[in-house]
Amino acid sequence: MALLRHIIGALAIVFVMAQAPAAIAAPTVTPLVSTDWLAANLDRDDVLVLDIRSKGAKSGEEDYLKGHIPGALRSAYPGYWRTNRGSVTGVLPSVDKLEASLSELGVSERKAVVIVPAGTDSTEFGAAARIYWTLKYLGHDAVAILDGGHAAWVAEKRPLETGAVTPRGDMFVADIQPELLVATSDVAERMQSSAILVDGRPEAQFSGKAKHPNATRFGRIPGAQNLDQAQFFDADRGRLKDKTVLASLVPPTLADANVEIVSYCNTGHWAATNWFVLREVLGHKNVTLYDDSMVGWSQDEALPMASERSMLDDIKAFFDGLLG
Repeated sequence: MALLRHIIGALAIVFVMAQAPAAIAAPTVTPLVSTDWLAANLDRDDVLVLDIRSKGAKSGEEDYLKGHIPGALRSAYPGYWRTNRGSVTGVLPSVDKLEASLSELGVSERKAVVIVPAGTDSTEFGAAARIYWTLKYLGHDAVAILDGGHAAWVAEKRPLETGAVTPRGDMFVADIQPELLVATSDVAERMQSSAILVDGRPEAQFSGKAKHPNATRFGRIPGAQNLDQAQFFDADRGRLKDKTVLASLVPPTLADANVEIVSYCNTGHWAATNWFVLREVLGHKNVTLYDDSMVGWSQDEALPMASERSMLDDIKAFFDGLLG
């Protein structure tokens, strides 16, 4: 009799679960979506469009108010996407603060997020890549960048909307993907491993001839390879180059899709483009990002640096400072 009651109870649970509504999943998106895709899905309640044009907070806002993709919300970069930790600039804010900001914006697990950059240059595309990486790190898989950005939408004479769009808040709860972010101590350990450190800065900064204003030393992390992220962007078309071209620009040392790669730059901005190209477009799944990057690394005098900088470079910089 007890066994019969157990069976009946189990069947009742199965019946209730079968009648419960399935969880609503966000639309499936690719890392880059076309203007055609966005136009076809623009009216969906489960597609959230973020206009991140922010070349100067004021001008970015003015451009947005003058005309944006219908329904797009303004989300200034760096805004709440980045913060400072002491003298280390541009790092990831706390998860609590990001959850609060994204909930207010209306992000939730049932919505796909489409990031709309201006579509002008590689550094500006890096803003979209950094936001994309942040959402992926927070466990939001349904995220994409509009291929060609706002400029492509305008060039195709698609409709625009003026004025501001008010966000409709929702509940965003992070599901951290720890493999997508490394700290300075992790990078120091990986110097002794088979991992490849990829430096996304221009060659002049990589070699130590120049540096970011907030970096305290010239040069790079020893053993790093230079992969200037700017080469991946087609400035004439305002978008990333075609996938086959992107693959041809990756050096043979990074051809193995299973090799561990740590992407860094000055503050984790340009590094996000390399991360996006290598992992999301070309399929290298073992790519992480070091957001402290060179600004953070250089401030710890105990950490080694490699550089081709000479005394002549120092003398030239001194006199340039006097004349400038």
